[in-house]
Amino acid sequence: MGILSGNPKDQPLHYGEIFNIWSYSAKKKSTISVYQLYLSHAGDIELKRLLTNLIEQARQAALECDELLIHNGFMPPPSLPERPLVSLEEIPTGARFSDVEIAAAVGENLAAALVACSQITGSSIRIDVGLLFSKYYALHLASSAAALSLSKEKGWLVLPPLQIRRPDH
Repeated sequence: MGILSGNPKDQPLHYGEIFNIWSYSAKKKSTISVYQLYLSHAGDIELKRLLTNLIEQARQAALECDELLIHNGFMPPPSLPERPLVSLEEIPTGARFSDVEIAAAVGENLAAALVACSQITGSSIRIDVGLLFSKYYALHLASSAAALSLSKEKGWLVLPPLQIRRPDH
């Protein structure tokens, strides 16, 4: 029996896994704070619903990563303070994020999370770590589809140049 046999949870983490799990937890905690801010700025009810779901996903991911770190003897990153919900009318017009800006930022964040989860999954040697980040990848993929659909439906998507006419071959 080698050091990497048996129950994956009893196997040691390599330094890359430790760093990636710690960094991912820190990013999710930051995401919670930013999305709570966006929640106060958002006017569209469907965008608020998406943000609420993403906050809950981030909370769950941070919790799971922190538990994994603690189980392996590492201190997780600190959480940021909870942001209070503010009424949209309390935010001066010039200081507000628009729904278009929020949707674009969420889309960018989800795209970056897909890349991060893919890289972490690919560099993991512990099966449980790879599966955990594969799960997060799937959640981000579903959330990305929901965010894209919402942006298209609301007319918020800024389109890149489209190929209207295709050359005849």
